[in-house]
Amino acid sequence: MTMTTADLRVAYGRELRTKRLWSGIGLLIFVLLLVSGFMTANDRNAGGFWNGLPNVFDFPADVITEAVARADELPGLLLVYLPSLIETVNIAAAATLIGAVVGGALAFLITRGLAPSRWAIAPIRRLLDTLRAIPEIVIALILIFVLGGGPVPAMIAIALHTMGALGKLFSEVAENAPLGAVEGLHSVGATWGQRMLFGVLPQIAPNWLSYALLRFEINIRASAILGFVGAGGIGYDLRNAMSWGQGRFAEAAAIFVLLFATIVIVDQIGGAIRQRLTKGAAL
Repeated sequence: MTMTTADLRVAYGRELRTKRLWSGIGLLIFVLLLVSGFMTANDRNAGGFWNGLPNVFDFPADVITEAVARADELPGLLLVYLPSLIETVNIAAAATLIGAVVGGALAFLITRGLAPSRWAIAPIRRLLDTLRAIPEIVIALILIFVLGGGPVPAMIAIALHTMGALGKLFSEVAENAPLGAVEGLHSVGATWGQRMLFGVLPQIAPNWLSYALLRFEINIRASAILGFVGAGGIGYDLRNAMSWGQGRFAEAAAIFVLLFATIVIVDQIGGAIRQRLTKGAAL
């Protein structure tokens, strides 16, 4: 039976209404879950959210007021906390490098069509899923309990999470790589490692590096946050400055300025490099 244009329009309208209905139901369920979760958390906090809401801007106001009053000291404070900032960036850089190298190696082992052993794909994928699922701060807290405070637990925690994230991203990029070069190398007797190194890696390296740079930006923020739990870096100094309260807010303001400037600079440089790499890869 041939459908007329009018029948097609009616059927399309019916499908569109059904889609909108289910979308509305899904949105309603999401809103209800969100409100329910918020109310539960607020009740368990003895209703502290609504009581404390009027004071939410008190801390930023105190920091800005003291920073303005001690503006002449800010340049010196920036220099004081610069070594801690460098430590934070070093933690992020080392973790990103380790995570990218190990994640890249694992990506080849889980990429369909490239993996040397099919039986290893599922276990390694579950391992990467686990590494992504566990927050860095949880891993860092466990490592701090075992190894003590300092930058090493933070670096290991961020590196493990980076392995899980980049391993998945790198695998997805490798799956879309043309296999012509790989088949050519295979026909002349190249080993699996040689096929990956010379046939696949040159094609996907720009995108891999782009993802690694993006992850480096994320890891700088993670490194600063982990300082709050004793993992070293500028986050540790920020926690101390905030804990002392009035009289140390200028130090907190200087740390905020350093963090903000660093993240902006790294974001701009990384964005420019990623754009150049991806455009070059596209060409």
